[in-house]
Amino acid sequence: MGHRVSTTSTQRAEKLREDGNLYFSKLKFAAAIDAYTEAITLCPNVPVYWSNRALCHRKRNDWTKVEEDCSRVIELDRTSVKGHYMLGLALLQRKLYADGVKELEKALDLERGADPKGYMVEEIWQELAKARYLEWEQESTMRVWELQTLKEACETALKEKYEHDLHNSEGLVDHSDSVYPEQLKALGQVIDKAIKDDNPTEVPDYLCCKITLDIFRDPVITPSGITYECSAILEHLNKVGKFDPITLTYHNAYFIATLGVTISANLS
Repeated sequence: MGHRVSTTSTQRAEKLREDGNLYFSKLKFAAAIDAYTEAITLCPNVPVYWSNRALCHRKRNDWTKVEEDCSRVIELDRTSVKGHYMLGLALLQRKLYADGVKELEKALDLERGADPKGYMVEEIWQELAKARYLEWEQESTMRVWELQTLKEACETALKEKYEHDLHNSEGLVDHSDSVYPEQLKALGQVIDKAIKDDNPTEVPDYLCCKITLDIFRDPVITPSGITYECSAILEHLNKVGKFDPITLTYHNAYFIATLGVTISANLS
């Protein structure tokens, strides 16, 4: 009897998943969410129900719920590419760039292992390239802020020492030649130099296209494993020849941007 009920629940949940997929294909995301939610209620330990619902939340830009559902997906299946991928995107929305990059890297590694030529490899890599730049930019800004904060703290300490010495001297010491201004100047020079040295003005090479030498905005991976800006590699293919400009390896076709792939392909 129990087995029959369990089988019935599984079948009902699968029918709800199919209904949810149909609603999703018609852009009826609220109805799709309801269907997946019912399926989850019946069979809460099936990762795909959670990841499909997360995809609906993503389409609605409800990133908090995307994060919640994808966290559950990963609890149920740590090898879920979609779980790690969408969790990474959700973390980026909260400006948790380092954590987001880790999740995207995990998703990319898993997908490359499972389906090296799959459409999601390109999609994940595009988001990862952008996330790495945001992480670098955030770290650079944070270093500047930390040094500026240190400078302000040192200036305050020097000022307090100067006022303390002035108060305790009771006019017995001539402060006209005080070293306080020189100390402030020297402090400023040291901190400014540290900021300049610690905050590189050039973007790291791994964030730039090897053709344009500019920051990636729409990166794609060629079969040679080299990443280029999509428009740049397309122009190379059309005007120069169908070979990799770095490795010179000839290819009949390139695995180019997959942004035009029908979003329903993300559903399971």
